[in-house]
Amino acid sequence: MSLDLVISDVRIPGSPETVDIGIASGRIAAIAPTISSNAPRENGLGCFACAGLVESHIHLDKAGILERCVICEGTLAEAVRETAEAKAGFTVEDVYGRARTVLERAILHGTTALRTFVEIDPRAGFRSFEAVVQLKKEYAWAIDIEICAFAQEGTTQEPETEAMLDRALREGADIVGGCPYTDPEPEDHVRRIFDLAERHGTSVDFHLDFDLDPGKTDLPVVIAETKRRNYGGRVSIGHVTKLSAMPPAVVQLVGRQLADAGIGLTVLPATDLFLNGRDRDHLVPRGIAPALDLAKQGVVTSIATNNVLNPFTPYGDASLIRMANLYANVAQASRNDDLEAIFSMVSCDAAQMIGRSYAMKVGMPADIVLFDAPEAATIVREIRPALAGWKSGRKTFENPRGRLLR
Repeated sequence: MSLDLVISDVRIPGSPETVDIGIASGRIAAIAPTISSNAPRENGLGCFACAGLVESHIHLDKAGILERCVICEGTLAEAVRETAEAKAGFTVEDVYGRARTVLERAILHGTTALRTFVEIDPRAGFRSFEAVVQLKKEYAWAIDIEICAFAQEGTTQEPETEAMLDRALREGADIVGGCPYTDPEPEDHVRRIFDLAERHGTSVDFHLDFDLDPGKTDLPVVIAETKRRNYGGRVSIGHVTKLSAMPPAVVQLVGRQLADAGIGLTVLPATDLFLNGRDRDHLVPRGIAPALDLAKQGVVTSIATNNVLNPFTPYGDASLIRMANLYANVAQASRNDDLEAIFSMVSCDAAQMIGRSYAMKVGMPADIVLFDAPEAATIVREIRPALAGWKSGRKTFENPRGRLLR
């Protein structure tokens, strides 16, 4: 067998023993206990190998603007307001530089694909969109970027936003997203975003139910529209923190409804923890949707970063493993099977969320990341780092193991 590279002595999901991975023409050509070849070899040192991490929900356009904003309340309303003021001054070069910094950090942490929301409205114009489209092209050697044209501040009160989203979908955006809770007519907003998705044949992603009041929810209209339009498997929702304020029996019911409709759900631990519960002075609620419980109901779930260094999340480094560990802490998860399920939420399940093929098997693209751990649960439990990565068989980064110098 003619190979371009062999990555030897690695552990992969579903294999109890270490294996070698043979790569040819950018794809996995062989997986076996031992591969004999004259091709160059990389010693995997018994590390865990997977197809990389998948970021299903991030905002590259408004990352790194913390110093331009003032955080007094730490609320969602304040974050929206402060960011709206800041983005009016964004330039293409500004967005490009900030987004590139976060993107490179994500790559170094082992992310091989991501979905980024890009705000398009009269304040942002198309400046952020132009910058992220440029990054998508320039960093294709290391990461696959999916762009969601996003209406952060509503559509019904700003008809020009809807027209701008339509233009973005014609000019390179991959999907469309909406935010019903910022729109005075949330149900109409949901329908308008679905109309755009149908018109362009794209998936749709909503920021939804981002508070702790279970009495009012926009979820029923999203479920109804998904079913009416036969859009199962192409709809995802983020936050849905209201679910954390509902009893287990209600969560199970909602889980069954989401699974039946084919709607995926993304949890954003850092943002959801930071912005929720600001009206409490003790026993502050976690405000995190119960992703593990929903996954057991058959819902496709993921864990993602959301924001980095801005009023929505004034910290972060684009590490999905750190997000997975944060969720595990909040969810009080300790068993290996739960930690493995959480790892899936930043890898294969997140890939399914954004409609991406994901597997370590012969014939698949040789997108491979090595983690300094023997298996997935340890990666989440100990926040183990990514040591190296390949995109289509080409090495894209290295993070050598640290050494003690006695």
